Parts: sequence; structure tokens; C-alpha cells
Amino acid sequence: MSIRSTLRGARVAAIIIAIGLGFVSADVDRASAAEQTHPPRQSWSFAGPFGRYDQAQLQRGFKIYREVCASCHALSMVAFRNLADEGGLGYSKEQAETIAAEYQVKDPAPDDKGEFPDRPGRLSDYFPSPFPNEEAARAANGGAYPPDFSTLAKARTYERGFPWFLIDILGQYQENGQDYIHALLGGYEEPPHGATPPKDGLHYNKYFPGHWIAMAKPIQDGQVEYADGTPTTIDQYGKDVAAFMTWAAEPHLMARKQMGIVVMFFLIVFAGLLYFTKKSIWHGLKERTA
Repeated sequence: MSIRSTLRGARVAAIIIAIGLGFVSADVDRASAAEQTHPPRQSWSFAGPFGRYDQAQLQRGFKIYREVCASCHALSMVAFRNLADEGGLGYSKEQAETIAAEYQVKDPAPDDKGEFPDRPGRLSDYFPSPFPNEEAARAANGGAYPPDFSTLAKARTYERGFPWFLIDILGQYQENGQDYIHALLGGYEEPPHGATPPKDGLHYNKYFPGHWIAMAKPIQDGQVEYADGTPTTIDQYGKDVAAFMTWAAEPHLMARKQMGIVVMFFLIVFAGLLYFTKKSIWHGLKERTA
């Protein structure tokens, strides 16, 4: 058998294997999609290259965090000064100082006795954790560790499978994590007939991977009052707190998008200048060689 025939046979075998793996991968993707309940896509004000945070929504989400979520979830990567950052919640420096003073934080400098006393928070301080360490957090939550809210909106997501992930890429949709958080808060329901939790203390949630979650339903309709007349429903709570968690994970999102627009405009103008420069140069060369 010639070398050419051997190589041709190897190519055919490689193509057959690739096609077979493609079918297997597609079957696995379909099986995974069938087992996972995808959260419905929501409309977010900050989505897309021209999206912007809704300050009123961020403040409502912050209110939910303080009144409901802060008892378990930390916000350790957000400082009180960030509340007054441009493009964020819209608080003034004085309002941020007032909020900071409502918290008690450990002074990083020891006193005369070598102890670290508690004091009111300052703008330079970060939001204190509700627990002194992970072990204490697990002990208070039946062994589960409540995740930090600082990056949760970017860390949580779900697989949409082919071809939907291509549509997300082309449409520049990056809010799968926010969709998941919103759906999770409203996804608590009675388990299907015959479904039992793997251990005690778990709750059935339609959108949680595996469906059994340690966190009990955290919020009910009407639990948090809004002064601006916004409906106090679980659906609205989920949208507001997901938006706030997005800001916590990306407090400078607006500045990044504005810079991206400026850069894209510059690149378009620069590409046009290069095109006309190239056209001018080659036009002159053609005349001299003609």
C-alpha cells in the first residue's frame, strides 16, 4: 500500500471519528438541556453596549440586600465609598457616610490593650461580613456556605447549548447570570411527586442545578416596602437584587462601556484614514508606472 493511500485512509478515518464525536456531543448537549430548566430571559437596562444602570433599581436592590440578604451573604469586595461612585447607585458622599456609620466594623489598628475594637464604619471601610469566618457561616446555615454577593452575578450562569450560545455571542448578551438569580428567587415550589431530598434541610427549586438547595425561600411578596411605588413582588425583588449584584460585581460598568464606544469610534475613523491613505499612495504609484 502506498503512502498516499495510507494518508487518504487516515483522513477518512479522522473525518468519521469527528462526525461520530459530533453526534455524541450533540446527544449529550440535548440530554443536559432536557435535564436543566433554563431561566427565562429578562430585559435588563444595562444589557448591550449602550446599556446603563437604573439608579432607582440599584437602590431598591441595595435595600433588599440590607433588609434580607445581609444576614447571611457578605459583600466583602465593595467599600462604602463605592456607594457614591459615578455611574452607580447615585448616592452622595454624605449619604454614603451616613450608611457607613450604621455598620460596626473592626478597627484595623489595636487599642492600648492590644485589642481591635468595633467602631462605626467609614467610607474607606468595606462591608463587614455577617460571620467571622467560613466555619461560623456553615454552622449557622446547616453546613452550607452562603456565597459572597460581590461577584455572584458574574460567577453564576447556565448553559444554553447550541445554537443559542452563538445567538448570545452575536447579540452580545452576557446577562445569563442575572437571569439565573432572578429565576432562582422565584423558583421555589413543591417537589414533584416521589422526589425526595438527598438529605434533610434542603428545599426544592426549579432552576437550581440538581433542584435541591440549602437556602430556604428568602423573600415573600410584600416583604420589602418600596417608597417609589414599585410593585413589591418576588418577580420585581428578583430583578432589583440581580441588578444590584451586577453593580457589585461591575461597579465601573458604565465607564467601561463609554470607553469602549470611544475606542470603537476611533478605530472606525482610523480605518477610514488608512483606507484613503492607501488609496492615495497606490493611485500615485499607478500613475508613475503607467
